[in-house]
Amino acid sequence: QVQVGDSGGGWVQPGGSLRLSCVTSGRTYDDAAVAWFRQAPAKEREFVAAIRWIGGRTLYADSGKDRFTISRDNAKNTVWLQMNSLKPEDTAVYYCAAGSYMRRNPADYLAWGQGTQVTVSS
Repeated sequence: QVQVGDSGGGWVQPGGSLRLSCVTSGRTYDDAAVAWFRQAPAKEREFVAAIRWIGGRTLYADSGKDRFTISRDNAKNTVWLQMNSLKPEDTAVYYCAAGSYMRRNPADYLAWGQGTQVTVSS
């Protein structure tokens, strides 16, 4: 069964950048996609971006389009989320998740990381 570990969060000023990492293990052919979600206090978990291991096709939420970039290294079983031009509204716990399909619904992902806090403030 696939396992997922996420890291790389921290505090950054508005306009700054962070790169989150997601390392997977035990991945099988059925674990075709990795996604990033985020959850702010008192809000629902929302989709940020996703990528397929094979082919590298990506999917982004409108909130991060043109600011966030998701990428992967199949040999390292690692996915990154590069976040630029961060805004205070990007503050949330960011979660990496693995699933069989590249979708926006968190219910479609079965393996989750523990989450990493991203705080954007001055």
